[in-house]
Amino acid sequence: MTRILYTGTRNASSWAFRAWLALKEAGVEFDEKVVDIRRPQRLDNLARIQRFSPPGAVPVLVDGDAVIFDSLAIMEYANDLAGGALWPTQARPRAQARALLAWQHAGLSGLCARLSFESAFYPDRGAMTQAEYAEAARIFEAWEQALARSGGPWLAGALSLADLGFVPTVVRLLAHAPDLTQWPRTAHWTQALLARGHVREWMDQARSLPPVRLDDY
Repeated sequence: MTRILYTGTRNASSWAFRAWLALKEAGVEFDEKVVDIRRPQRLDNLARIQRFSPPGAVPVLVDGDAVIFDSLAIMEYANDLAGGALWPTQARPRAQARALLAWQHAGLSGLCARLSFESAFYPDRGAMTQAEYAEAARIFEAWEQALARSGGPWLAGALSLADLGFVPTVVRLLAHAPDLTQWPRTAHWTQALLARGHVREWMDQARSLPPVRLDDY
């Protein structure tokens, strides 16, 4: 049986990044097919995905006759295949970590919506507004509190899906607001997260590509 993960353009596919990371960190073997989601070929390429996956989006994992779409579902499946290794074993810290991942998956309450994953790779990134700084500070504080509660080095103590789910958020926020002096635990955590081998692998490939320009940046 061959598992196939359909991902997207490395510097434009943050949701696929999360699913890919979870499978990699779980030690799950899979083949990867990268779908070009840049315009103008985006619509045609995603229409092909829709032939076997209802949302017509990436990521999607095909494992035998099972089609698993949505990054969160793929991440949870990776954890299941790893025997639950990517969540805390105790109920309360597991629920707290899951709450963080659910917040991320739901869009972080609209935090810094203009600062897309794509913009993290722009050579001429714009300055954040005061409102964006305030929103970024809110998530930095949430991470700081979670790390203090768990004792580190990760949000739930050991590495979990919560950490992996936030990687693209870390990338885009640190590209625009790198000063974490007020949040020392968060600064250490983000450095450790970005230094992980699988994160570096994806990011090195993403940086090698021409930027994907969005009209509303």
